[in-house]
Amino acid sequence: MSEATAGLFERYGPWALVVGGSEGVGAAFAEQLARAGLGIVLVARKPVPLGEAADRVRAHGVPCRVLALDLLDADATARIVEAVADLDLGLLVLNAGANTYRSRFVEADLARVQAVIDLNITRPLELCREFGARFAARGRGGILVVGSSAGYLGHADIGVYAAAKAFTRIFTEGLWLELGQVGVDVLHLVLGLTATPAMARAGLDLTGAADPADVAAQGLAALGSGPVHVVRQQAEVAAWRSGPDRAALVAGNHGGMRAMLAGPGPDPS
Repeated sequence: MSEATAGLFERYGPWALVVGGSEGVGAAFAEQLARAGLGIVLVARKPVPLGEAADRVRAHGVPCRVLALDLLDADATARIVEAVADLDLGLLVLNAGANTYRSRFVEADLARVQAVIDLNITRPLELCREFGARFAARGRGGILVVGSSAGYLGHADIGVYAAAKAFTRIFTEGLWLELGQVGVDVLHLVLGLTATPAMARAGLDLTGAADPADVAAQGLAALGSGPVHVVRQQAEVAAWRSGPDRAALVAGNHGGMRAMLAGPGPDPS
């Protein structure tokens, strides 16, 4: 058992729920938690990679349930709650959340804008409310929300996504204050460029990208010392983006972001 997984079962076991757990960082979380002995419930949209991730989890000798659904479905939260109703769940990992739409805001289709908000804000809030209350009543547990360094400043064309990530980080800080009083750990884990299948499909140059397993290990190691942990590969970026000269920072970041997002796919960070 690695340093990152030591003590996880005692603190968060016997079951963990990983939303967005079929590949990349989410799958890495699931495998590392399974290695620590936790049973895993995997939720993701695509059945095939979901099943493959479940096989890797079960290879560690722990039980694994799968639930294939789209978080944008109106009943998604209710279905997740029902799927784990009989389990002694102690950990929620929220890894789902991406930019599914890119447009100048004044030209945007507001229905698609709302979908970005629902995926990155509405569903995470519902799940944190549901399982945060459950963990509080239990007297122990943890919530780990995966975020993005995009949420540290404004962006053209993906401004709603960036704002959603900023919202979630600030929300998580408040949740850390509230739930910490009743024995529940809360962490917002800030990612940047990471070598995930989603980023590869988007055509991004992954040279120097963080390894998903390393990112997950950092998150699990920091879970008890929230409210925010920026992965070490993004620490300087987050510090730079937090500076006081917002005009210079936002404008200076714009060129690099335009180059990175030049392709047709959505921003997966």
